[in-house]
Amino acid sequence: MKKLLIILGLFYSAFSFSQDIVPSMEKDTTQLDEVIVISQRKLSNYRQEKTLSSVDDYLEKSNRVTMIKRGNYAWEPTLSNMTSERLNVTIDGMQIFGACTDKMDPITSYVDVSNLKKVSVASGQEGTEDGHCVGGAIDLQLPESKYYNFGLKSSVDLGYETNGNYKTAGLDLEYSGNKFYINVDGIFRKSDNYDAGNNQEVLYSQFQKYNVSLQSGYKLSENHELDANIIYDKATNVGYPALPMDVSLAEALITSLTHTFKNDSTFINSWETKLYFNTITHIMDDSQRPDVPIRMDMPGWSDTYGFYSKVKISEHKHNLLFNVNGFYNRSLAEMTMYPNNANQPLMFMYTWPDIRTWYSGVYAKDTYALNKTSNVSASVRFGVHNNSIGEKAGLESLQIFYPTLSDSKHRFLKTIAADYQFKKTAFDVTFGLGYGERAPSVSEGYGFFLFNSFDNFDYIGNPYLNNEKSIQTNVKTNYNLKRFKIGIESSYFYILDYIIGEIDPTLSAMTIGASGVKTYTGLNHASIFDVYLNTSYSISKKLLLNASLGYNYGQGSNDESLPLIKPFSYLAEVTYSTSTFNASLQLEGNGNQSRFSSFYGEDETPAYGVLNLNLGHVITLKSSKMVFKYGVENILDAQYSTYADWNNIPRQGRNFYVNASYVLF
Repeated sequence: MKKLLIILGLFYSAFSFSQDIVPSMEKDTTQLDEVIVISQRKLSNYRQEKTLSSVDDYLEKSNRVTMIKRGNYAWEPTLSNMTSERLNVTIDGMQIFGACTDKMDPITSYVDVSNLKKVSVASGQEGTEDGHCVGGAIDLQLPESKYYNFGLKSSVDLGYETNGNYKTAGLDLEYSGNKFYINVDGIFRKSDNYDAGNNQEVLYSQFQKYNVSLQSGYKLSENHELDANIIYDKATNVGYPALPMDVSLAEALITSLTHTFKNDSTFINSWETKLYFNTITHIMDDSQRPDVPIRMDMPGWSDTYGFYSKVKISEHKHNLLFNVNGFYNRSLAEMTMYPNNANQPLMFMYTWPDIRTWYSGVYAKDTYALNKTSNVSASVRFGVHNNSIGEKAGLESLQIFYPTLSDSKHRFLKTIAADYQFKKTAFDVTFGLGYGERAPSVSEGYGFFLFNSFDNFDYIGNPYLNNEKSIQTNVKTNYNLKRFKIGIESSYFYILDYIIGEIDPTLSAMTIGASGVKTYTGLNHASIFDVYLNTSYSISKKLLLNASLGYNYGQGSNDESLPLIKPFSYLAEVTYSTSTFNASLQLEGNGNQSRFSSFYGEDETPAYGVLNLNLGHVITLKSSKMVFKYGVENILDAQYSTYADWNNIPRQGRNFYVNASYVLF
């Protein structure tokens, strides 16, 4: 730790036109998390925000979230320098698992801004309310019940961006009465290949997607409500320039039925029970690539059935939360190879051999108010986790490497966390400790010759992996002095049995051109550290300055740097805001990635800086409102890649955009 530098991190503040039209990120010191408030028709001078931003764009605004980009679509979220295997990513508390062995369909890709109200980002063991994790949780939360009795209203959204000829259109219809509401919305996105800096076209970066959702509810009585939600998402012709294959179809159906009881005057304040089902189909193919050694089709399927029941209780100085949940998931993926010689037979194998996962667990948390300015909280989660292999041929394939392997593996998972919060008007501090465990993912435990183009190795799962275990500490403090604000937040993870690939020289690669084979193993331990010091200064009611720097560090017990650790980062921003107009000029970038991990396939990414200009205004009419957001990203047309861009694919060059929303009351 002596090598680590403590430097400034991300902090910013957004001015609002009014309470009902501005998205923002709130810091919740009780939950040690960040809340990203989403609304596609709202106007803000928020960093890099457009009214029709994708969910990926919103997530990337969080302090600790970085998006791994393999193309122009479906970026994989990382939190506290940990990828999705170590996170608990849910939609409104529902467990959902992607169907792609190459992580080309993260859960965040199957929703859109039209579906969501906010995204809750929790670090470490504060993210275990809905499931086990070591790095934290991202919960994409659906809107709450809407019994506003305003009758019928609608809105239309249109957006265009010059880079990639990117077009977006959305439509929303909503009816709200005293006892019944219904909301139907849809959004369509289509982009051609985008251009990097200096007009360099990035081939296979196109995509097309539409998303439709329906939310409806009925108030059974003053305290009881019933809600139903359906989301259908379909993406086609999705290119992945950083990978050897593209996607012809990524399709999801997400459904849920929820009963809610609320009554502040009773012992039980609220009781929410949800039943849900989701199914995902994902098809990789290389039919659009001109030169490949051998043609392949790689479809995958993931079906999940689940439930949860959450109870909130207030008793004197105690605020209690209990959550009992469970799910069943079936993940199946296969590969068919077509030799160039038609006389040779097809080759087929299961890359995920029909893995069935059963989980049931219980979570409890108590927050106790010590006095008016401080409180302590403690939480625990216990869960039973079981994997079984449903496909006999897949089991027999894995038994080549693990002769004594059975078709079932049982695990018991534990999590415990505690924190202390002190808050006054001008000062607050939060300190937390936690211990958590997670089971290996389907790929880590049962993957069969999964090619990783990042390090150019085939990967084989290891069903005998130990549970990964994390000991974590958090600290966060903020100080407000009239116009000046400063805050620091930091976290440290000490992870035992850190799961990562290790070269097995006795095995031969299956993928043509691969450097070899890695099997998943557990390092004795690994350390991950981050720190952010946040500052802002209000020159006047209309003019605000923000400045930020950040630092992250990660190293394994083998003395090698961990992969995908964010380098030094910075942001400088000046914003101007009135009741009807806002403008923001931002400079953001990363320093040179000096601690890159060549051992795990990384190379050095040079420093970069990008200048952006965002403008917006709102026009209020008698019974409607028009919101415009426009600007230019990467003004200087810089050509650059970040550490999180798979195989160094370049990011977008200069991009002019305009978003327009019309809301009819």
